[in-house]
Amino acid sequence: MSIDSAPRRRSLAGRLPAFPWDSLAQARRRAEAHPDGIVDLSVGTPVDPTPEGVRRALADASDAPGYPTTVGSDALRDGLVGFARRRRGAGAELSREHVLPTVGSKELVAHLPFQLGIGAGDVVAHPHIAYPTYDMGARFAGAQALPVDMADLAARGDAALGGADPSRIRLLWLNSPSNPTGAVLDASQLQAILAWARGRGIIVASDECYALLPWDVESVPSVLDPHVNGGDLSGLLCVYSLSKQSNLAGYRAAFAAGDAELIGELTAVRKQAGMMLPAPIQAAMAVALEDDTAVAQQRERYRDRRDALRPALEAFGGRIEHSAAGLYLWTTFEEDALRSVGRLADLGILCAPGMFYGEAGDAFVRVALTATDERIAAAATRLASA
Repeated sequence: MSIDSAPRRRSLAGRLPAFPWDSLAQARRRAEAHPDGIVDLSVGTPVDPTPEGVRRALADASDAPGYPTTVGSDALRDGLVGFARRRRGAGAELSREHVLPTVGSKELVAHLPFQLGIGAGDVVAHPHIAYPTYDMGARFAGAQALPVDMADLAARGDAALGGADPSRIRLLWLNSPSNPTGAVLDASQLQAILAWARGRGIIVASDECYALLPWDVESVPSVLDPHVNGGDLSGLLCVYSLSKQSNLAGYRAAFAAGDAELIGELTAVRKQAGMMLPAPIQAAMAVALEDDTAVAQQRERYRDRRDALRPALEAFGGRIEHSAAGLYLWTTFEEDALRSVGRLADLGILCAPGMFYGEAGDAFVRVALTATDERIAAAATRLASA
């Protein structure tokens, strides 16, 4: 075939929807025009200091001339195992072979279908109100994304799929606590979903990044817990990030844990692709995994902000649903989400419209707790005054 007759390249970017956050530009300008400045509660990026011990570990490990390993240092792998057992309920069977550091959790979410060999003709199921990267991951791999109400799936099994063929589903994403709603799946719901998925040979990946920020529940169960998985990790992955609980979003410090065979598959692919967490970040992450005190302190900061913001949103006419855990207040003003975004922007408050997360969010906005105490107080004052 001559070069002239070769088929033209099809741009992947050209086949993707617009990046949703770009559409907030006008609302951002309205909020920035407020005399007292913008209160940005949209993206949910941490604003509090990274723990001192973590920063010190990063500096101490900064002389790192050699390549890091994909699987991580022994110290990091031991830290991952210890954290999974101590904070996510994993059993004694979890070992170094069951964990893998990743370059943040978003890259893993976006690339997991591809790295698992999922492709055209396959289906990736994900929560019907969800972080959009689950859908993007399916698209990147050439698979079909299927939104599913996970509480309904736990209760009704196949009937919750709306007629979709369960035999085509290769990967099922869970997200508890949910981004954006803050809803939590309890242990019995997780057990029911795992039993349903295992009966059909479906891999379950559980995104539990907000699990150490419970509010209206005592704790958030994990698929790593033997009480949930029956002592069997086969077909299961837990995806976890230190971005929010330890203010490490800028470090891109995350990991996957679960089925050793699946971890081995991911490791083999990631070795070939050169997907390695930098050595200084590995050292810092190992320290962060052990620092339960810093995590508890950060949780209390978010509790105080939530306690200030929630009643102010309700005084402004909002009704908050779910939001039992995590960093967001899933709020409806019983109107189109974009109208709510505009009315809040006029108060100098920027939030995210619910349709970013699926059609079921059309009447909701996601309000993040990730702003300084001063900015949260300013937002609460503006809402109460209005």
